[in-house]
Amino acid sequence: MNASQQKMLLPDDVRKLLNVDNKEIVELCKKTSVSPKRNSEGQIYFSIEEVKKLKSAKFSVINKMTDKKSALSVVSKPTSQSVVNNLLDTLNKMENNIITSTTKLLDEKLEGMDDVVLELVRCKTENENLKNKVNELNKENFRLKNVLNSFKPLVAGFYIKKEEENNILL
Repeated sequence: MNASQQKMLLPDDVRKLLNVDNKEIVELCKKTSVSPKRNSEGQIYFSIEEVKKLKSAKFSVINKMTDKKSALSVVSKPTSQSVVNNLLDTLNKMENNIITSTTKLLDEKLEGMDDVVLELVRCKTENENLKNKVNELNKENFRLKNVLNSFKPLVAGFYIKKEEENNILL
């Protein structure tokens, strides 16, 4: 190999040295304004200086990506305790919302229940009073039937009263 061939690097050599594919080589060439040359046989080649430029451009891109990732990882990696605290806060909010909505719903559904209970108690008391009155009227009816049965018919619509029996229930 002569000295001019040692200074030339073919795209295959550049791919191996930089560990990139053809697409990435094209991107690096655009960023560094490096344009490959052709030899007398029509093969594309890069000079050692151009490869050094491509290599430094590749490392600057990698460093930028690493810096962005580390900045994102610092910002986006919350501690496990903060995640737990956020979950607990969310659960507490959900619990309070459920309790509030359930309480509101029950209050709406049971809004008239106090009046219904009072009316039920009043009806029950009135029902007991009416039962007692029916019992008293039954006793009065029984007593009056006994009094009626104590009269015996005589002639022409006249009745005679005989002794009442003292077996009347009071």
